[in-house]
Amino acid sequence: MTPVEAQKRIAELTELIDRYNHEYYMNDRSLVSDYEFDALLRELMDLERAYPDYALPTSPTRRVGGEVNKTFKQVEHRFPMLSLGNTYSIAEIEDFESRTRKLLDGTAFSYTCELKYDGVAIGLTYRHGELVQAVTRGNGTVGDDITANARTIPTIPLKLKGDYPDDFEVRGEVVYPFEAFEAMNRQREAEGDEPFANPRNAASGSLKLQDSAECARRKLLFCAYFVMLPETEASTVGDTPLSTHYGRLEAAKQWGFKVQPYIKECRNIEDIRFFIDFWDKERWELPYGTDGVVIKVNQTDLWDRLGMTAKSPRWAIAYKFKAEQVSTPLESVSYQVGRTGIVTPVANMQPVWLGGTTVRRATLNNADFMAKLDLHEGDSLLVEKGGEIIPKIVGVDLSQRKPDAQPIAYTTVCPECGTPLVRAEGEAGYYCPNQDGCLPQLLGHLEHFVSRKAMDIDSLGSERLRLLYDAGLVRNVADLYDLRREQLIGLGTDTAASIQEKGADNILRAVEQSKQVPFERVLFALGIRYVGEVGAKKLARYFGNIDALMQAPVMELAMVEDVGDVTAMAVYDYFADTAHRAVVDRLRAAGLQMQVVENRVSNRLEGMTIVVSGVFEHFSRDEIKASIEQHGGKAAGSISGKTTYLLAGAKMGPEKLKKAEKLGVPILTEEEYVKLIES
Repeated sequence: MTPVEAQKRIAELTELIDRYNHEYYMNDRSLVSDYEFDALLRELMDLERAYPDYALPTSPTRRVGGEVNKTFKQVEHRFPMLSLGNTYSIAEIEDFESRTRKLLDGTAFSYTCELKYDGVAIGLTYRHGELVQAVTRGNGTVGDDITANARTIPTIPLKLKGDYPDDFEVRGEVVYPFEAFEAMNRQREAEGDEPFANPRNAASGSLKLQDSAECARRKLLFCAYFVMLPETEASTVGDTPLSTHYGRLEAAKQWGFKVQPYIKECRNIEDIRFFIDFWDKERWELPYGTDGVVIKVNQTDLWDRLGMTAKSPRWAIAYKFKAEQVSTPLESVSYQVGRTGIVTPVANMQPVWLGGTTVRRATLNNADFMAKLDLHEGDSLLVEKGGEIIPKIVGVDLSQRKPDAQPIAYTTVCPECGTPLVRAEGEAGYYCPNQDGCLPQLLGHLEHFVSRKAMDIDSLGSERLRLLYDAGLVRNVADLYDLRREQLIGLGTDTAASIQEKGADNILRAVEQSKQVPFERVLFALGIRYVGEVGAKKLARYFGNIDALMQAPVMELAMVEDVGDVTAMAVYDYFADTAHRAVVDRLRAAGLQMQVVENRVSNRLEGMTIVVSGVFEHFSRDEIKASIEQHGGKAAGSISGKTTYLLAGAKMGPEKLKKAEKLGVPILTEEEYVKLIES
């Protein structure tokens, strides 16, 4: 085949496969068999490999994945992704409708009612008809760039059709269809992995996978629910008006998007009630999760007139369906041990279909919750999904209890190591005190130590840590710094976590780099009970080094800001253990940072408390907080009468602005802040 012939064939195959994909995912029509489709896709991949210069940026092979993203860049939304006001009450929907009519004062308008999908909201930016960026909702102002993974979703068009705007954004929901979700969970269980809890969390996790090829295998779907058009855009697409929300979604269909088919234009509250009542019953027949109905004013030119509240638009509201409740027999109670030793009881139930997924297990929270339920063997449990996500036990169907059923008592010993459980005063949970000899605690401690906010040894996940433990190479965190290349190569050859030469080099490199992690993060990584990120930072700065901290009495520990008596006792007990001191000595010998390195640049902000809000041009949020501390100030999270300044970036939170104005807290711009620290 000549280069000219190859270029022509690549273009033909691209167009043909795009058409087959569109018919299959948008219109539920299979024009060719799976075998024929796969053959065409393989031919295109082979040609693009042989003639890479002729591969089109919108090629369907880009959906197969293959890109690896170690970090997801944060991106500011051009327009904030607002949250809607929620209600479970029809009366509040009636109030919304009445209030809207009053505000519009005789203006003719209609509503749209559409299903609220139970998935992950994202925004897609298109320029010149091609997908250029996909961003998660994040906090509504800033989200994560997930473009590589979004390209793998077949209902996200890479190139648009017809008469589309030159630069615009489409928003929608990424959902995990029940059938694909159940199939994935069956596969995970067959491979010995923990099944996913629910479709929404699985969809969210899939979008943040580092390997886009793995995301492609998840079979996610995207459904558009909103079109953000520039003000200068044309008023119609063909015969479709763009002056209404309904018309914009109809236009999106013409451009190649999958738009939810369950949308209806409504004229009054009776139409809205009918739509809600119908789908409250019929939603369980849908192939993916929905948790409510979104009602919007249809005419987009009225949105500005209706305006906003502090958090949400006045032209839209979401009605949430009440949680479905089922009854299913209890088969057994098991117990899980967490990283800190907390023992959580879990109800293992007869599998039951609930809210679009098969539910087999649900937490029983703690001993007090079990006692309140008065749980007996063989009880039928009442289960519902809290917020349509997590299965939650809400009671016992006493009418189903057998007369001779025996009460179930909370365990008194650790289910993993047999150590008698203890319960701290004022706490709800029992815990296993054998933190250095209980396997789940050991592995959990290792996972915490290597996590991103601790030592950030990103080449060691939970499966690889288990490999190292099973091979006898790692029993505590200090052992990580004794690992040698020849010990690692070839471990776990029959598992997905196997370690080859490149993997071994990556692990050793990450371990070596972790020696530069500052002392406060090393202290956090030790996993001392009750000591979180903030507490570790306060302790590190108060004592300055590990020796002073290890020798501190309980009374002095409790004097540290934000460290109470309970945490102080936990720190004291931790360092009173000779085994823990030995680990610290080995970590010190390995080269870890065991004292605060003074990085103060100036005292210009000495005594000042500054709250940061919004997005900044020259700093990330972490960088600007670090800058405040380097100049002697304190970066706080909430505004109070003690706040010196509110440092406000673009798209700052309206509630913080409102509170700052109420308390008379001065507001700094980024430019004013830079002048302040440089003055």
